[in-house]
Amino acid sequence: MKRLLIALFAAAAVLTGCATLDQRQRAWIFQPSDRSWSRGTEAAAGMDDVWIRFPSQETAQPVKLHGLWLAHDDFSTRPDAPVLLYLHGARFNVTGSAFRARRMQELGFSVLAIDYRGFGKSSPGLPSETMVYEDARAAWDWLGQHYPGRPRYIFGHSLGGAIAIELAAQVKDEAGTLVEGSFTSIPDVVSTFKWGWLPVGPLITQRFDAVKRVPTIGSPLLVVHGDSDRLIQPALGRRLFEAATGRKAFVLVEGGSHHNTNSVGQPQYRAALSELFGLK
Repeated sequence: MKRLLIALFAAAAVLTGCATLDQRQRAWIFQPSDRSWSRGTEAAAGMDDVWIRFPSQETAQPVKLHGLWLAHDDFSTRPDAPVLLYLHGARFNVTGSAFRARRMQELGFSVLAIDYRGFGKSSPGLPSETMVYEDARAAWDWLGQHYPGRPRYIFGHSLGGAIAIELAAQVKDEAGTLVEGSFTSIPDVVSTFKWGWLPVGPLITQRFDAVKRVPTIGSPLLVVHGDSDRLIQPALGRRLFEAATGRKAFVLVEGGSHHNTNSVGQPQYRAALSELFGLK
């Protein structure tokens, strides 16, 4: 994403129409694929496949989402055991994020991780901002229907953090929202890159303006960022946190990168979950 966003937005605006520019941005931002790696495949072993079907209001087509379900050890014995919807970022599919989902399970959650349309085994097609918001809402509703009465949490990593903020702004039944390595908006991310001084902001159609939505969420918010994140600067995570108006906490993980923060910062995660959400 970093290599392509800046240089090509302006050129595409001149050389192509708005529809083509929008499609190219969607491809650059999401990089949808079934890409994984051996580590993710190993982590996904033992997780249960989940299929979520719903009619899309955005495309007027039936949608099938693929997800992975990982129950915590005490899920069957504790009616109040928390469940968590895991929303991954760009490029890698849900299997590629399975090791992160397992870390959230280690923190006490039963986890449903999903692929958006265009990723992995979910319905094919090029995702858009509005489509992934719709996918996240469908997964949230599925989780509530299948596990009613349990506290439900929303988690998003990177781009998934902006999707998590939007979902939390839409619903009223989330117990808490967690984002890691996330940002205020796509234009803000673009502005941090080498050619960020170019005036491409008005050309960006997939904006993911989480900073505008975060003040409206009704749940406590945990923002986690690695201080060594070179893709999404920690300052953007801090600004997102500062824009929130409810109960909140910001955790800066020393030595955490864009990819390993929830491993390096596991003890800090655990302490923050206890303090902010009362989870043990």
